[in-house]
Amino acid sequence: MPVQKVSYGGWENCYRLFNGDAELIVTADVGPRIIRFGFIGDNNEFAEFEEQLGLKGGDEWRIYGGHRLWHAPEARPRTYAPDNEPVEISVKDESLLVVQPVERLTGIQKEMQITLSRSGVHVVVIHRLRNLNLWSVELAAWALSVMAPGGMAILPQPPFIPHEEKLLPARAMAIWHYTDMSDARWRWGRKFITLRQDVGRTEPLKLGIANHEGWLAYARDGHLFIKRHRHFDGMPYPDFGCSAEVFTNERMLELETLSPLMRVEHGECIEHVEHWFLFKGVHVGEEEHEIEGALKPLLERTEHIISL
Repeated sequence: MPVQKVSYGGWENCYRLFNGDAELIVTADVGPRIIRFGFIGDNNEFAEFEEQLGLKGGDEWRIYGGHRLWHAPEARPRTYAPDNEPVEISVKDESLLVVQPVERLTGIQKEMQITLSRSGVHVVVIHRLRNLNLWSVELAAWALSVMAPGGMAILPQPPFIPHEEKLLPARAMAIWHYTDMSDARWRWGRKFITLRQDVGRTEPLKLGIANHEGWLAYARDGHLFIKRHRHFDGMPYPDFGCSAEVFTNERMLELETLSPLMRVEHGECIEHVEHWFLFKGVHVGEEEHEIEGALKPLLERTEHIISL
């Protein structure tokens, strides 16, 4: 796996993973943070916040952009422990291993192990939270991809089953207090829920689901980003049982996945795995049959790759 030391966005110490198709850039000056992901020579699929690029140090939490790791349930100040200090980066078994110093505020150490396929665009990100407190802690790993503005998130609906065939509910869904269900950025379909990012709308929206189907997608400028994760049936999840969440405001849209909520003893860690795929030349469309037509073969292909 080719790895190159580069500077990016004002951070001098970054590492670039690349093949003939795609690249990822991880900064060692703050993090753990994957600040860029995309096709070589093309736009960043992740959002960047220009006023924060190159910044480091200080006690204020910064979003920076890119892809980050939190721990859930969300709470201040724990979740917002700053990740403004240098991280240790090494190459291990054809993966880039990124290890954060132990958070002084929480006693938790964050870690990402990132692997890029030798060709095509398949990224495996293993997120780890290690408890280095002297006591046990209950938490979940929370992986957040901050997507560039102007796209559309796609969430799967559970299979449609007529009322007379099944009476029990299909899955859990959580809605935040500030979420307007009638907002035009939402589209509630039989097969998909879609959420558009609109740079002209400042009102935030957030929705969480028990994502038994195990995927989320983001369509933007002919590119389609799919990230897959595993939902563990029967295990507890944060936020009334959510394993996937989506959030948007005027600057970005986040695709978020979560591990089960677990009690972690001293010295133990939990892992949460995401598989990323990126495709170009994909016309998703607006209608459900168009979205399904574009997504179905790509979802089948990515599921096959993961199962190998």
